[in-house]
Amino acid sequence: MVKCLLKTRRISPPCHITSFKTDQQSNFTFHQFINCEPFQDYDNPRDGSRRLEPPRAFAIAMPRGKRRSAADMGPGDDDRHCSKRRVTSSSTRRHSKAEDISSFSQKRCIAWFREYTTPDDPDTLGPEGMEKFCEDIGVEPENVVMLVLAWKMNARQMGFFTLQEWTKGLTELQCDTHTKVQNKLDYLKSFLHEPSTFKSIYRYAYDFARDKDQRSMDMETARAMLQLLLGRQWSLYSQFNNFLEQSKYKVINKDQWCNILEFSRSIQSDLMNYDVDGAWPVMLDEFVEWLKAAREQTGKGSSSGKGS
Repeated sequence: MVKCLLKTRRISPPCHITSFKTDQQSNFTFHQFINCEPFQDYDNPRDGSRRLEPPRAFAIAMPRGKRRSAADMGPGDDDRHCSKRRVTSSSTRRHSKAEDISSFSQKRCIAWFREYTTPDDPDTLGPEGMEKFCEDIGVEPENVVMLVLAWKMNARQMGFFTLQEWTKGLTELQCDTHTKVQNKLDYLKSFLHEPSTFKSIYRYAYDFARDKDQRSMDMETARAMLQLLLGRQWSLYSQFNNFLEQSKYKVINKDQWCNILEFSRSIQSDLMNYDVDGAWPVMLDEFVEWLKAAREQTGKGSSSGKGS
């Protein structure tokens, strides 16, 4: 049948196309009709009816395809179409939601901050909120990583975070959930192993921990902060802590605080490289004298024990 349709043959024009000349009708083919080739030399019909223009002939020969209506669709076609649309839409929503969670949102960060504040002071996270925050991220409040986090926020007062400090630090860390902060804990701890960064954190800790009404840090707070920062890395820390406990000092000033770190880094545990004429604060000179005396006393005690 296909070959018959494609074979060039003469056909009679439709009943409404009556204006072809006799000699043109003999040469009109099926291919010319389908392809709507331009018709040359055709006259107006004798009965006065309107002649058919080529574009109109094309529209009649090849009508534009129409979308199937619901009545024309099979029983399963509509269900398959809707199912595909639902799957695509659901997949798109899941992908979009995953992207939203993984990317940082300052709005979500601020909303998270509000979970730890009170209606009376919504822009300040206080001690109670701090305790809950530490619980959520799985860190003890006295853990040194909390000091590093406060340093990142440039927090002004120990036990408090303002909204501005919170958004500054967590925007830099790209954290807006407790899970993201947990994933950053090792990164925060790594700052403690970089000498220059540790020095910055150590110096920051003095102003962060001291009472803002006082120029110096009280001895109880100073000993706690020294234990937090130097307790594991300074071999003479326990002796220095004992010295402070027995000493006359009630506070530590900023100069003493900074020199304690330099002393811990530069002076050997046997004190052999300690220079009596060095520019150390009097507190550290007294510590060296105290430690030497304690060691001599221990040595004498050991010698007398062996002799007996």
